[in-house]
Amino acid sequence: MALTWVTAEQALPNPEHASPDGLVAAGLDLSVPRLLQAYGQGMFPWYSPGDPVLWWSPDPRMVLEVDKFKVSRSLGKKLRQIHRQQDLAQARIRVTCDLAFEQVIGQCAALRSITGTWISPDIQKVYTELHHEGYAHSIETWVDGKLVGGLYGVSLGRFFFGESMFALQTDASKIALAHLVEFLRFAGVPYIDCQQETSHLASLGAAPIPRKAFLQKLAWATSQPGPAWPRGPLPLGLPPTC
Repeated sequence: MALTWVTAEQALPNPEHASPDGLVAAGLDLSVPRLLQAYGQGMFPWYSPGDPVLWWSPDPRMVLEVDKFKVSRSLGKKLRQIHRQQDLAQARIRVTCDLAFEQVIGQCAALRSITGTWISPDIQKVYTELHHEGYAHSIETWVDGKLVGGLYGVSLGRFFFGESMFALQTDASKIALAHLVEFLRFAGVPYIDCQQETSHLASLGAAPIPRKAFLQKLAWATSQPGPAWPRGPLPLGLPPTC
């Protein structure tokens, strides 16, 4: 199958024409408008530094429905502790939204630098621009004022596209994810795109769905207004599974 090459002036092709491994197209354009077009059509960039930008739409697609998020016993215990202490001025663990986007994406890149990372300086730059435009968001976990975990992703309508997470302490990224799930549930956003199928994501409640079903959900979600993202503390009401 010949790989479709797109210039900056060309639109990305239909993701249903992807290769068997999910590759849709390649090009050199990595910009905010291109990212918004790609996510809106069910594609995301994933490539090695120095290579052309590769656009992917895997089939099946790993998706976490927020109502199916699984909380382990140990994580549930930590979430209950956070819930009890979140109104205290001296709470050791705090979770925030959009206070440290560049630090979060930088940490995500740094933790993967040993084995190789797709979060290149170019990726960090364009997603930070996307953040300043109000489309990319970060959730941060702090312990004693130090950033110890978090995640970032893209929000379009009622769909959140998870990109990466990091943890410097046990469960720090899962704590951030639990707060994100609770916020999205309250805001009426039912889906988190997890992109690739892994056992770790499955343990959190994500499941693979056919690309066709994913695109149908995406079409509905992007036709809806998105939530108002807070900047600052992200409260947690205990998830039902706790």
